[in-house]
Amino acid sequence: MGKTISLAEYARQRGIPLSTAQQRARRGCYATALKIGRDWLLDEEDEPVDRRITSGKYRNWRKKRGLGDAQKAD
Repeated sequence: MGKTISLAEYARQRGIPLSTAQQRARRGCYATALKIGRDWLLDEEDEPVDRRITSGKYRNWRKKRGLGDAQKAD
């Protein structure tokens, strides 16, 4: 585990906007993020967790439910 730094410093080191880092912290994408008052602290080596679904589970979900091109009137 590395040293604990502020979210602003983490964003500067990674080259991402502070607002993006704040959103990720609020959503729980950083495992070591800790909010103290209004400030966020996290481990400098922490990587965000990607929770997007990549299995294809929701692929073509409109067609499976009958909501494909047939429902588009006009």
